[in-house]
Amino acid sequence: MAAFETAAAAARPIPTGPTGLGTSAARVAEILRPRTPASDPATRGRTIPELHCPPHVRDDPALANEVNDRLVRWADQVGIYADQLEKFRRADYGRLLMLTHPDTDDPDRLLAAARCMAAEFAVDDYFCDEAATGDHPERLGPQLMLAQSAIDPAKLPRRHHEAYERAMRRQPVWNALRRSVEDLSAYASGAQLNRLRQEIAGLFLGMDAEAGWRIGGRPPSVWEYLANRQMNSFLPCMALVDAIGGYELPAGVYGRPDVRRATLQAALASVLLNDIYSMHKESSAQGIEYNLPTVIAAEDGCSLAEAIQRAADIHNELMHSFEASAAALGLTGDPVLTRYLGALWAWLGGNKEWHASSPRYNQTQG
Repeated sequence: MAAFETAAAAARPIPTGPTGLGTSAARVAEILRPRTPASDPATRGRTIPELHCPPHVRDDPALANEVNDRLVRWADQVGIYADQLEKFRRADYGRLLMLTHPDTDDPDRLLAAARCMAAEFAVDDYFCDEAATGDHPERLGPQLMLAQSAIDPAKLPRRHHEAYERAMRRQPVWNALRRSVEDLSAYASGAQLNRLRQEIAGLFLGMDAEAGWRIGGRPPSVWEYLANRQMNSFLPCMALVDAIGGYELPAGVYGRPDVRRATLQAALASVLLNDIYSMHKESSAQGIEYNLPTVIAAEDGCSLAEAIQRAADIHNELMHSFEASAAALGLTGDPVLTRYLGALWAWLGGNKEWHASSPRYNQTQG
């Protein structure tokens, strides 16, 4: 399939082989070289400070539209966003997948990742937003437990199996989660599917912690929030980069402490960028919303503008740390690992571009 010669390369699959990304540690050092522009036009006139992140690798509107159209049809079939499909369409998740997985131009592979991502977003939009309004946040834990069961189905005695299956089919979010993982199995190995299930379990645990803070009536400290956000991040989406790219990072390599460190640094940076871009969306919602700037403002007693800048500084520090970790791992000469690190780097750049343009996070966009 594809690898990355540079994070700023034109949008196209790059053949593997002697000219691919994994040929030398010098290549990974080049791909991780900071390329943040001095001024990001997408953030001018807004409260978003400069965020250290790579540029997106490609922009293929036709491919994005194809994936988005297919994803909207799938959402309609499984029942999520039934009363707001046009809003779901405008969020343009197809563009997100096109941007974050530039090493494939196969719409079927991109759609497989898009289904998983949309189902995970639906958990947040349906269950977590309901808990955030103060409407029985204690219900979130059982909902998330059954959401996890949807992606790792329970094997119940016959007497209870039918009731369980009926509930899984009737609840749109649980149905979407189950179907998305089933569909992904066409492209992911058993080990890659298990990896996804484990990362989603961490995601749900992080979501449940927020409900605990609301029930307890206290904001978390900054360090608590960051530890939670490590789990409640885009890690499940990023964990699919090899499966969608058409290769596999072995489980033993994925779980190595040094590789895990780099992966978690990238995942935490990606979701802190989300915190900054999503502030206006969350500030207009009812109830208490936790994000890094508001937690910093509460703990440090500073203005929200100062807190946003401090949040950006934390994001940028994590990005620099990821660059250093990935460059050191590139020296091992493992071509599959180097390809995986390049895919994470490209995912970060695509994620930023989508956040800067998606109507989900930009009021002026619709």
